[in-house]
Amino acid sequence: MLMWLAEFLTNYYRVFSVFEYITLRSILAALTAFVIALWIGSPMIRWLSQYKVGQVVRNDGPKSHYSKAGTPTMGGAMILVAIAVTTLLWSDLNNRYVWLVMAVTLGFGVVGWIDDYRKLVRKDPKGLPARWKYLWQSVLGLAAALYLYSKSVSPAETSLLVPFFKNVMIPLGGFYVILTYFVIVGTSNAVNLTDGLDGLAIMPIVLVGGALGIFAYITGHIKFAHYLAVPYVPGVGELTVFCGALVGASLGFLWFNAYPAQVFMGDVGALGLGAALGIIAVIVRQELVLFIMGGVFVIETVSVMLQVGSYKLRKRRIFKMAPIHHHFELLGWPEPRIVVRFWIMTVVLVLFGLATLKLR
Repeated sequence: MLMWLAEFLTNYYRVFSVFEYITLRSILAALTAFVIALWIGSPMIRWLSQYKVGQVVRNDGPKSHYSKAGTPTMGGAMILVAIAVTTLLWSDLNNRYVWLVMAVTLGFGVVGWIDDYRKLVRKDPKGLPARWKYLWQSVLGLAAALYLYSKSVSPAETSLLVPFFKNVMIPLGGFYVILTYFVIVGTSNAVNLTDGLDGLAIMPIVLVGGALGIFAYITGHIKFAHYLAVPYVPGVGELTVFCGALVGASLGFLWFNAYPAQVFMGDVGALGLGAALGIIAVIVRQELVLFIMGGVFVIETVSVMLQVGSYKLRKRRIFKMAPIHHHFELLGWPEPRIVVRFWIMTVVLVLFGLATLKLR
């Protein structure tokens, strides 16, 4: 919206042409989303507390979590609101990628919101049944995948870019739809599994989201894309603004979610933000790099898969508790130590992922 206003004012005052630059709008988007998240954060926490929309703690979980019972949940809604408002303000609303990413993010957020609402407001311990949650995630993921496949105009848009190898792209054909589906749905659920300690999931989201913004800018810039040997996809650069909004809104949420947390993200935030990371990685053709940068999400997910598989096959557990962050808690690690060390791991992995731009 503000971009349209700036374009109109440029006809009279050339100084407003500065808002044509994606880099400036991305920075402004991050600042705007941060301020919005801070602005609505406290009232939302009070409202959630008033209506007793609080965390339910598992009886078999770490004892240190018992004190968290009743902490306001569904705070991820403040992130999604901040992202949506900011994106509408600073993005080029003629860009189809912006609307697609917004639709996927908010769509998965709605699925998470329904699950949270049923568990926390209606006091249904099962929440949204797993089969229905997975069904709607699948519908949204497949719809996005089919849309991208049908609108692709060059082979590069549906080929798998292999990091560390210059100009190595594997044509996927129809398998592109399947890969895209698994990346979106898988990342969404992986972030949800990681969201188990104060601030544990949100900082990796900030770091990975910021890095994907860099990839989006390069992929949408014909000169940089050619120089760094990545596929050029026209219009993708505008997603840098969305990534800026995601980073700013997530940092605003971290203000309240830092240990000891005043509010938790809930499925509404985790599913929505995870899906956002997945769809952006697909659009900028960096699915494998997302796997690297989101290593913490991968480790958390794999730990659950190994735990479940081991118990079903051998009736024995590999970890004291899964996801793996609970295993470290039961080993006696303080919660802040686990969180910060997972953050450090993510910083290293994100830097490694960014290095793939030149290590070819």
